Amino acid sequence: RSVHTFPMPRSPSHNARHLLRALFSGQPFLIARDHVPAMIQLLRRLVQEAAAAGRPFDAVHADQLWMAPYALAAAAAVRTSTRPRLVLDQHNAVFLIPRRLTQHEKNPLRKLLLQREERFMRAFEVAACRQFDHVVWVTAQDRAAVEQAAEPDTLPPSTVIPICVDVQVKRPIARHPGAHRVTFLGGLHWPPNLAGLQWFFRRVWPEVHRQVPDAVLTVIGRDPPPELAAAPREDLDITGYVDDPTPYLRDTAAFIVPLHAGGGMRVKIVDAWAWGVPVVSTTIGAEGLAYRAGENLLIEDSETGFAAAVVRLLQDVELQRRLAAAGRQTAEQHYDWHTVYPAWDQVYATNEEQA
Repeated sequence: RSVHTFPMPRSPSHNARHLLRALFSGQPFLIARDHVPAMIQLLRRLVQEAAAAGRPFDAVHADQLWMAPYALAAAAAVRTSTRPRLVLDQHNAVFLIPRRLTQHEKNPLRKLLLQREERFMRAFEVAACRQFDHVVWVTAQDRAAVEQAAEPDTLPPSTVIPICVDVQVKRPIARHPGAHRVTFLGGLHWPPNLAGLQWFFRRVWPEVHRQVPDAVLTVIGRDPPPELAAAPREDLDITGYVDDPTPYLRDTAAFIVPLHAGGGMRVKIVDAWAWGVPVVSTTIGAEGLAYRAGENLLIEDSETGFAAAVVRLLQDVELQRRLAAAGRQTAEQHYDWHTVYPAWDQVYATNEEQA
């Protein structure tokens, strides 16, 4: 019925201030950074006004762990014996992200901060999940990771519902026969995306370009790093954010997901499958997805293996076609929200029905 928005500032000074706050408060940095007091005040007012009008909220849905404190604040504002059902939609096992970033971090101070973030995030994540009536995970792997971290205590009832797309709207893209782009798509403000792209650009791309000189690395997404954005080279096409990536995808021979950190599932792969674009990914990049290596995407983790897979796709049109067709079939069978998302009906069942 209504939408209320609040900005969440992002700047070096803002981050530094909240990093200090996190260090002294024992909070994870990512949670401290996204604390907006005005949003909590609004939620309390909305809950109380709804109850006073005789139309109390049935449920409060927190989308991702960052929103858990807001949902809990809204529930705490209820002054009757019946509070709304609390649902947490966990897109990641968040503590795995700093853990995996630590493995590739060379800077001692950043490594220390990442280790601290993992430790505090793990404790926060388990404690937050326990306060909800139902937790929805996008992959079974994330659920298992947080359950293991919670031992010996149990977590609330949970369901695995993957992130899906509308395959009736997101149709296959007719790619050009001479496709020559190696395309990365994703916001580079997100550390796992940035670290993965930097690894590919520095360690993999030189070998790909050596073997296929007319190939072009295309990077689509906000906040590209200076080392790419400021490098005017014929083999690079740095677009920043674009409203519609279709023109670039028509020329894409390999859609790359070179991630070595992260959690949840990479929706960019589901998108690529729905578009009918061939994918090369690391194991972590495809984690939690219904993939079959060599059938609906190529999986490689080493520099030489990833480069070889990209070169294969650039040079083998039939392989492009097979991977694209199998990927599209996977999207239709496993990630069509028309068939998967009815599972949410059970999640939103009332407390009485659950009892």
